[in-house]
Amino acid sequence: MSQRCDFCDKAPIFGRAVSRLGRQAIKRRVKGRSPRRFNPNIQSVRTVINGTPKKLNVCTSCLKAGKATRAVSA
Repeated sequence: MSQRCDFCDKAPIFGRAVSRLGRQAIKRRVKGRSPRRFNPNIQSVRTVINGTPKKLNVCTSCLKAGKATRAVSA
């Protein structure tokens, strides 16, 4: 499944994980930085678009905003 929202086009973004020295260190210096990936919370949802049921990949912020609604299965 692609990590991209079909409504808002939200996709993974890239950043860095910063590891620091422990809490009991005299100074909490940065030990290192490693690359990491922030994935959006993508859900596979059955929706009704123009009267036809369709399966879409939607992020949870679009679901909460009401841009996509789950189809009621009978």
